[in-house]
Amino acid sequence: MLGLTARDFTLFVVVAVLALAAPILLNPFPEGTSMAQSFNAGYPKLMQLFVIYGIVAIGFNILFGLTGYLSFGHAAFIGIGSYAAVWMYKLLSFNIVPAIVLAVVVAGLFSVVIGYISLRRSGIYFSILTLAFAQMAYSLAYSVLTPITNGETSLQVYPDDPQHLQAVDAPTTPHLFGWVMSDSWTWEVGGWEFTFQNGYYLCALFFIASFYLSIRIFRSPMGLMLRAVKSNQQRMNYTGLSTKPYMLAAFVISGMYAGLGGGLLAAMDPLTGADRMFWTESGEIVVMSILGGVGTLIGPVLGAGLINYLQNIVSKINKDVLHQWFAALPDGLEDFMVALVYPFVDKGWHLTLGLMFMAVVIFLPGGLVELGTRIGRLFRRRKAPAPAGGKTTPAE
Repeated sequence: MLGLTARDFTLFVVVAVLALAAPILLNPFPEGTSMAQSFNAGYPKLMQLFVIYGIVAIGFNILFGLTGYLSFGHAAFIGIGSYAAVWMYKLLSFNIVPAIVLAVVVAGLFSVVIGYISLRRSGIYFSILTLAFAQMAYSLAYSVLTPITNGETSLQVYPDDPQHLQAVDAPTTPHLFGWVMSDSWTWEVGGWEFTFQNGYYLCALFFIASFYLSIRIFRSPMGLMLRAVKSNQQRMNYTGLSTKPYMLAAFVISGMYAGLGGGLLAAMDPLTGADRMFWTESGEIVVMSILGGVGTLIGPVLGAGLINYLQNIVSKINKDVLHQWFAALPDGLEDFMVALVYPFVDKGWHLTLGLMFMAVVIFLPGGLVELGTRIGRLFRRRKAPAPAGGKTTPAE
């Protein structure tokens, strides 16, 4: 169905269901309990980050996962998309349609220029070029282009902005033809509270569509060409095939995905600054892909979710929360456990991320997807019936 194989269609359906049911699945603990305060992640702002950065990671995987070309400058396209979207709010109206369209188009145009220059080199030189372009964009946004970007104050919508298409009775926050992004409703069931927000579901629909498109690209002749580039680009050149158009197409598509992510960030909050273009943001996108599993369909989504979970949930676990966890222990042991765990949470969440990243690189080069594959194989071996006579076959 939908032009997908049975396996790909099953994966697509699972991802779509998880995205749509996230407000319920990410709130496993009753509201008001210590576990809910520590681990529940089903609030709209965090869920939006899950799917928005999932879109960015999916696009990055089309470049890095298929071709092996590592870009350290994708945060520039996120920032460019966000600036373009906010300018649409300032000039036209708060309707997100022109904002998101312009975000994707402008990011695509910039990626054509940056990709055309950067792809003249490969390997580490390509990575350095993309990093240089991203840092130039960051510096320009912070200083030279202040009339356009508003510098360190960040770009936002002011009451005196023209907004030529803004109707008198139209919402004064981002909306989709009157469907306000910040509006939400809460479903209370027992001790649980599930919040369903318009903005999250808009982002989720874009995420589902982006994931579907990535599957089609992976399984297309273009996807095969990109895999061949990753396998042996020099051999392809010897056969007379020009790989540059395919590489540039992958770079532009990846940049447009990032631009879409930037536009959606602005749709959720019509405020953007140059900090979204800093090199550490690009580094996080790289880490997302590697943690989840480079070159796999679902891996970058898992990596994006994991990093945003650590950044927003683990980072808020402070000493008071830890004392609540270990309150049943004797005082001396309680203090010892708090002192042992605290360096890995709160402001030390980067240490947890770093250790996880090291473990994945050393023991799981395929990321979380490889971990899931290994666990699946282990369960299949346990369920497999023993051969007759109790003898093992050579394959075992």
